[in-house]
Amino acid sequence: MPLILIAAAAMAVFAVGYALYGRFAARVLAPDDTRPTPAVTVNDGQDFVPTETGYLLAQHFSAIAAAGPIVGPILACLAFGWLPALLWIVCGAILIGAVHDYASLLGSVRHGARSIADIVRHHLGRKAYLAFLAFLWLSLVYVIIAFTDVTAGTFVAAGTGGAVATASILYLTLGVAMGVCLKKGMPLKFATPLFVGPVGLAIWLSPGVPLTLGVEHPRQAWSLLILAYCFVASLVPIWILLQPRGCLGGWFLYGVLGGAVLGLLFGWGRFTAEYPAFLGWTSDRGPLFPVLFVTIACGACSGFHGMVCSGTTSKQVGKESHCRPVGYGAMLLEGLVAVIALATVMFLGRGQAAGGPDLIYAKGIAAFVSALGIPLSFALIFANLAFATFVYDTLDVATRLGRHIVSELLGWQRPWTKWAATALTVGVPAAYFLVVPSTVQLAGKTQPAWQAVWTLFGTSNQLLGGLTLLVLSVWLWRERRNALLTFLPACFLLFVTAWSLFRFMPPLLAALQGGEWGTPALNGTMALLFLLLGAFLALRSALTVLKGTR
Repeated sequence: MPLILIAAAAMAVFAVGYALYGRFAARVLAPDDTRPTPAVTVNDGQDFVPTETGYLLAQHFSAIAAAGPIVGPILACLAFGWLPALLWIVCGAILIGAVHDYASLLGSVRHGARSIADIVRHHLGRKAYLAFLAFLWLSLVYVIIAFTDVTAGTFVAAGTGGAVATASILYLTLGVAMGVCLKKGMPLKFATPLFVGPVGLAIWLSPGVPLTLGVEHPRQAWSLLILAYCFVASLVPIWILLQPRGCLGGWFLYGVLGGAVLGLLFGWGRFTAEYPAFLGWTSDRGPLFPVLFVTIACGACSGFHGMVCSGTTSKQVGKESHCRPVGYGAMLLEGLVAVIALATVMFLGRGQAAGGPDLIYAKGIAAFVSALGIPLSFALIFANLAFATFVYDTLDVATRLGRHIVSELLGWQRPWTKWAATALTVGVPAAYFLVVPSTVQLAGKTQPAWQAVWTLFGTSNQLLGGLTLLVLSVWLWRERRNALLTFLPACFLLFVTAWSLFRFMPPLLAALQGGEWGTPALNGTMALLFLLLGAFLALRSALTVLKGTR
C-alpha cells in the first residue's frame, strides 16, 4: 500500500476529529471572548504578551513537538509493527492528547495564566501542590536528559554530525536576529519570510564548515554544551529567543511536514508499506500492553504539553477562542509528526530498519524529500536539522519551566535565585552525563544511554498527563460542566502508567536484596517515587470530589 494513502487517511481523520470532537470539547469548556485574558490584562512585555494566533500556534507547536513524536513511534513500530502504533497515535491524539492540551491551556487562562501546579493548589490544597511540583520537576529532568542525549547523538553521527551542529548554531543565531528585528518594530509578516529562507541557506553551507569538538568524548561534551545553552536560553527574555526561535522553528517544521507529505505523493510508487503491520503481542521491549502506550508518549498524549500550555503559552493567548486552534490543533499537528516518523520505518523492509531512531528518521525524511528533486546530501542534513530543531525548542522551554518550579517549590523569590534554580535544573542532567556511560547494555544490545531512561520518561510523561487531566476534571466538576471529557482519558492513562511503573520494580527489589545498584535499579527507585506521588495526587482528587466541596 502506498504510504501517501496511509498518511492522507490519518490527516483526514485528524481533520474530522478537530471539526467534530474539537467542537464537542469546546462546548464543554465554553471559551468566552468577553473575558479579558491575562495576556491582555497584564501585558508586561516580558512573559504576558497578547500574540497573534498563527504566530502563537507556530511557537507552541515548536515547543511541544520534540523528539518524542519521532523516537517513540519508531521504537514502537520496530517492536510491534506499524498498525498498533498508528491506531494509538491517531485515536490517542484526538481523544486524549488534544483534549489534554486544549483543557490545560484554557484552564490555565481561566486561572490567571497560572501553572498546572497552581491549579492543583487552588483545587486540591498545598500538600498536593508541593507533591505535584516535585513530580513536575522530576519529569522535566527526565525530559532534559533524554532529549539532550538524543540531540548530542545527532551532532556526532558519522558523515553528517558536524554539518548538523553547524546548521543548528546558525539556526539559533537566526532566531536571535529575528527576535531583535521584531523588538525593533519589524512586522511579523516581513520577518517570517526574511528569516525562514536563510535556514535553508544555513543547511546548504553547513557541510563546508562542519563543527567538530576534537575531544576524547565528543558526545558527552556536546551534551554539556547543550545544557549550557539551555541555562542561558531559560534566563533571557522570551522575546529574544523563545518566541522568535519558536516561530522560526514552527515554520521550518511545517516545511518538513509539507516536504515529507509532498515527497510521499510524488514518490507514490517508491514508498510503500514494506515493514510488517503487526509483529506480535510481545517484543524485547516488553508486552504490547502497556509498553506501546508509554513508548509512544508525545505522539498521542504528553503531560509535558500541559506544562508548556500553562507555563508560557497561556500568558500569550489574546482571546479564549484561540485556545482551540493553538491547544487542540497543535496536538493534532504533533500527531501528524508521529505519523510521518512512523512512515520512515514503514517503507523499509524488516532487515533494513537498522540504526537508532534519529538515523532512521533522517534517512527516511531525506528519501521522501529527495523525491521532489532535492539532492540527497542536502536532504539528509535538512532532516537531521529538523530532528535537532524538534528537540531544541523543547529543551530550553523545559529548563525555563524547571527554573520556575524550583523557585516555587523552595520559595525562592530574590533576583539571584533564578540563576540558582536554573543551575539546579541543568545540574542534575549534567551530573548524569558525567557519571553514566554514553552506552548501556539493554536486552543484550549496546544502546545509547537515553535508551535506558526512555520507557521511564514516557511513563512519567503519560502519568503526568493523566494527573493533569484528573485535576482538570475536578475543575470542570466544580464548574458544573461535563467532567467526563477529561476524566475518562485520565483513568486510561493512570491505568497504563501504573502498570508500566510496576514493571520497573524487580531490579529495585533485587538491588535491595544485595544485587547491583545500576541504571535499572535507579529507574526502579524513580518509578517507585513517581508511583507514590501519583497515588497521593489521585487520592487527593478523589477525596475532594467525595467531600462534595464545589
